[in-house]
Amino acid sequence: MRLGVLDIGSHAAHLRIADLTAGYPPQPVATLKRQIRLAEAISRDGVIGRAGIDRLTEAVREAAAVAAQHRVHELVPYATAVVRDAANRDAILTEIRATSGVRVGYLDAEQEARLTFLAARHWFGWSAGPILLADIGGGSMELAYGSGENPDLALSLPLGAGRLTRHHLPDPERVKRKHRKRLRAHVESVLARGVGDISARHRIGQATAVATSRTFAQLARLCGAPKAKAGPHIVRELHRVDLGGAIELLAARTPTERAQLPGVSAARARQILAGAIVAEATMAALNLAVVRICPWALREGILLDRLHHSAGHARHLYAIQGESA
Repeated sequence: MRLGVLDIGSHAAHLRIADLTAGYPPQPVATLKRQIRLAEAISRDGVIGRAGIDRLTEAVREAAAVAAQHRVHELVPYATAVVRDAANRDAILTEIRATSGVRVGYLDAEQEARLTFLAARHWFGWSAGPILLADIGGGSMELAYGSGENPDLALSLPLGAGRLTRHHLPDPERVKRKHRKRLRAHVESVLARGVGDISARHRIGQATAVATSRTFAQLARLCGAPKAKAGPHIVRELHRVDLGGAIELLAARTPTERAQLPGVSAARARQILAGAIVAEATMAALNLAVVRICPWALREGILLDRLHHSAGHARHLYAIQGESA
């Protein structure tokens, strides 16, 4: 069967179309990525503004047209934390349906963690042993741990790089040291409350530490990991010892200047500093010296889950909420 997955994130709406065949990984057919820049369109009180909504609705219309062109059997459109947590979420979903005919829903935060974990498990295989997963998004950070395909523990923390930039770095153009220190203290406080179950219940040192998301991938490239053109199968790692220097480097530059650094995209240049602080603090809290970068994440997790279901496995790790909005 041919499935289309439309992932609506803080910066982009990303459509991936793949053919699903039992016994094989998802076979790519087509992709479409449109910048929607919702992170810069959301106010401090959580309302996504008109310009962001317009970019989003246009991107969904275009994605639906591409999906129809490629004759997908099913289109799974979902929004992540930036829309899920928006104060005007329901109005946005209603408008998208009215203008495009597409019922966009949203995933529960824990489901995001579980599906991303599934993708990482399939990428690294059983030889990885227990996996500890971290994924920094724009609105939240997901953590998951387990020895199987389905994690034993999955949680979401309000430590998204975009959210933290909006609320804790009042002038992203010129970040003062005191604001960085306050942000680090806030991140450590949230982690202290949130990661206790993982640290207490599991021996993290025996797990393969894995990181997904563009934030982790760009930080790894900034710290010396191979370029994207080297291909997805080359080993990429991010070492905690390198993050301190990366944080100082990013803090000393404006977003425009950061976008000139290796691996840092213009779309994430404003929030990459907050992402680096979260990454370093998380690795410290979990006593991780290094994480391996996984090129598969949530979209691939949904594809894999749908493939399992179509092959007769009685399960879905996700349920799209809000589709009737």
